[in-house]
Amino acid sequence: MVTTQTTSRRSGRALGALGLALVIAGLAVLGYVAWQYWGTTWLAKKEHESLRTTIVQDWDRGDDATEIKGEGLLRVPRFGADYEVPILLGFDDPTFAKGIGMYPEGAKPGEVGNLVLAAHRVTHGEPFRHFFDLKAGDDIIVETRTEIFTYRLRDNGDATRVDFRTTWPLQPVPSPDAAGVEPTEKLVTLLTCSELFHTDDRSVAVGELVDVQTKSDAG
Repeated sequence: MVTTQTTSRRSGRALGALGLALVIAGLAVLGYVAWQYWGTTWLAKKEHESLRTTIVQDWDRGDDATEIKGEGLLRVPRFGADYEVPILLGFDDPTFAKGIGMYPEGAKPGEVGNLVLAAHRVTHGEPFRHFFDLKAGDDIIVETRTEIFTYRLRDNGDATRVDFRTTWPLQPVPSPDAAGVEPTEKLVTLLTCSELFHTDDRSVAVGELVDVQTKSDAG
């Protein structure tokens, strides 16, 4: 015969087990979130430095690109004097996890057309975390093996926000009404998520080439 006391003990054990399971699940979720927002960034920043070193070493050997498809280094004075992140050819999650992604169908640094660069605002090194701090007139510096290209932003980092399905930022002329227009300028377009957490919007900043220096001239 099962007494009320026995039933109460069983119920208490069941509730205790459920509570423990919920605590473990909660800790697992917190651990996952912490890894995504801090762990991946810590690892990515170490990888940024490793890739940067590899790119520079390959340049010293006379190679324009490496097996990792390194296309250059990005410096943004607004983001700090020590900001220097590798630019990698690719426009997908694996590329964004390693550095700045360069749109393969866009212009290359210094070419007529639209050089499109995109990166995360959070996780994986958060290269564009301070995107909204960008101001019109800020310099965006792209270094390749032989040259240093300086672009100057036309607008603030928080000025333009579009739905993630919008394609005009990838066009040769990055403007909503310029589909099919032949490019005549040398432009750069920066892209990132509009919010720190999940968002379906992207923020856009466009700049124009204002200076080119060869490495020997740059010193």
